[in-house]
Amino acid sequence: MRGKKSVSYCLSTISFSIGVLLTSSPFATAGERDDYRRPLTIPFEGVAEYSPQLATLGKMLFFDPRLSGAKNMNCASCHNPSFGYESPVAGSVGAANTALARNSPTVLNMAWVKPYFWDGRADTLEDQAAGPITAAGEMNGSFHVIVADLKTVPDYVSWFDQVFPGEGMTKDTILRAIATYERTVVSGWSPFDRWVDGDEAAISESAKRGFELFTGSARCAQCHTGWNFTDNKFHDIGLATEDVGRAKLDLKDPAALHAFKTPGLRNTAYRAPFMHNGSVTTLEAVITHYETGGIDRPSRSALMQSIVLTEKERTDLVDFMHTLTADQQEASLPTLPN
Repeated sequence: MRGKKSVSYCLSTISFSIGVLLTSSPFATAGERDDYRRPLTIPFEGVAEYSPQLATLGKMLFFDPRLSGAKNMNCASCHNPSFGYESPVAGSVGAANTALARNSPTVLNMAWVKPYFWDGRADTLEDQAAGPITAAGEMNGSFHVIVADLKTVPDYVSWFDQVFPGEGMTKDTILRAIATYERTVVSGWSPFDRWVDGDEAAISESAKRGFELFTGSARCAQCHTGWNFTDNKFHDIGLATEDVGRAKLDLKDPAALHAFKTPGLRNTAYRAPFMHNGSVTTLEAVITHYETGGIDRPSRSALMQSIVLTEKERTDLVDFMHTLTADQQEASLPTLPN
């Protein structure tokens, strides 16, 4: 099931303009916009080879509560499509109504992200999927029990035999299916994407000024780079937290203390609260935090420097970030087998 393959994706419910000639604009050159142009294919190189059947099977498992110990929650319980594949509370809620210390990171655009989790402790999406399923405070599942339970469902047995000939249903094939589905969860086309494609009317003049600030004097683009707006690196941004973050895995790097992965910014309008612990509730408050530079401590990233913005500039930045949210993002629920 491993091979080199890229899969084109198309969200049929989303209309977008292409082929529009770039007109002169005081806000960004075509080259600057190209740095943020979204790809048209999902990369599947070096991972389980994509097939619609495999992704569909993974989607059913993603929404199936039978993967949890108490059969009362699924992956979508913390990665809810209605909230940008996150949870709308500070610190997600796990098994037995247990409050968790960290906010759920989004599942959006994971095909372009590596490593995984806020602290980067998983190298693959397959490893990432296994973590919450088996964590006692999260889904509290056991793959020994999960496989046994799902093998009592004839349709699951049949589909696994078809999708994984010679392997059937195992912990490994369950995780490959979930990871394949997660790689297909891609944020839809947004007003910003239409602007990058050349439609000058796609975003407001305020948002265009916000983009100039984002990539310029506001210094946001030092970490939030590329079409998914993340450098996939770890930074201490000076938040008040006792969580050691990346330092739990990287004991030798003093900069790893309180460092967390840069989140992508797609569909941010749906994804409050923000930061690894959900401690910041609005985009306006996010900007205020970066203006101050955060808590000054030895591990704080050198990229964190206080900036001065006017009220108009703050508004422009927020208007720009709202353009990164898809015009429409639909996620249909699968029908689960009995």
